[in-house]
Amino acid sequence: MKESYVYIMTNKYRTTFYIGVTSSLKNRMFEHASGKGSEFTKRYNLTDLVYYEKFLDINQAIAREKQLKNWQRSWKIDLIKELNPTMETLEL
Repeated sequence: MKESYVYIMTNKYRTTFYIGVTSSLKNRMFEHASGKGSEFTKRYNLTDLVYYEKFLDINQAIAREKQLKNWQRSWKIDLIKELNPTMETLEL
């Protein structure tokens, strides 16, 4: 099975968040950085990766993405801070 990822991106002020799913996190981050990602990330200048989860099944990743998109903002921030307490930009 091919690896898949759920990821959370934000802007430099950490005020807006984007949750996505991909099979190649590195390539997807490049797309976002070069303006070829989603219109939402482009509009709000979301270029910083602050969280991701790895899955072995794309269906699990999609289900997790849907779950996270329904979460309250505070829950998302708490989730990010569990693994990235200072919400630093993650390097791949």
